[in-house]
Amino acid sequence: MNWQQALKDYNSYLKIERGLSKNSIENYSRDVSKLVFYLEQSHIDSSPISITSTIIQEFIYESSKRINARSQSRLISGLRSFFNYLIFEDYRNDNPLDLIESPKIGRKLPDTLSEEEIDFIIAAIDLSKPEGERNRAMLEMLYGCGLRVSELTNLKLSDLFFDEGFIKVTGKGDKQRFVPIVESTIKYVTIYRTQIRNHMNIQAGFEDTLFLNRRGKQLTRAMVFTIIKRLVEAIGLKKNVSPHTFRHSFATHLLQNNADLRSIQLMLGHESITTTEIYVHLDKSHLTKVIEKYHPRK
Repeated sequence: MNWQQALKDYNSYLKIERGLSKNSIENYSRDVSKLVFYLEQSHIDSSPISITSTIIQEFIYESSKRINARSQSRLISGLRSFFNYLIFEDYRNDNPLDLIESPKIGRKLPDTLSEEEIDFIIAAIDLSKPEGERNRAMLEMLYGCGLRVSELTNLKLSDLFFDEGFIKVTGKGDKQRFVPIVESTIKYVTIYRTQIRNHMNIQAGFEDTLFLNRRGKQLTRAMVFTIIKRLVEAIGLKKNVSPHTFRHSFATHLLQNNADLRSIQLMLGHESITTTEIYVHLDKSHLTKVIEKYHPRK
């Protein structure tokens, strides 16, 4: 078995057996591709079946000179998953990553925006341009529904159930969930649909796609990042803001207003409650207020 065939089979396994999204599959494949590139550059003739822990350790050591601890930990995790797949398919009896420890990186708390900062960013949108209404609707949805950027760009008109107050979201692994949508967000999305989108020249295959670019095709994830970056620069905000920042802010503000973690978990589409629990660590003063208000011994 050579690396190209192993990687091709691995991709099929991730898609069919594990039901991962295209982005997740690309990330896992990229980890293996980095190892393959290292082997080629170092003139090391070693197959997926014969490669040893020593060779992988040397690769990780060389990689650590160029990447931080968090990226190194992600690389090790990705390679470990690949070799677990080879064991699962009976190509190997051992995982060469078993004796390689990931660096201690701690828990990284997500960046968040205040309600005022979100208002400033949205207010910076130029509504005199057609894409302005689209951009406002997108940011209102990111913050109002706590969506991932890929969930936003993949939204369909047929996913909108405004009369019922919900939208259908397709998340990681093509898992679907229904997320409540508030009246203000419905209003901005409706303005975009009726005043802008209805007058666009929509390309074949994108008739049901909600957010479109000027060419009438699906908006890309990269473009959403760019739109947000320009708005943040325009107001002079000194924070590293991405589409995910709006999602983090959505969850944090819900928690601060006494929403329960289980409800937040369902709306975010987190498979495990432990993923949602990271938001508990964001605001210690909020936890103090909860104790003072609800504990019987206060």
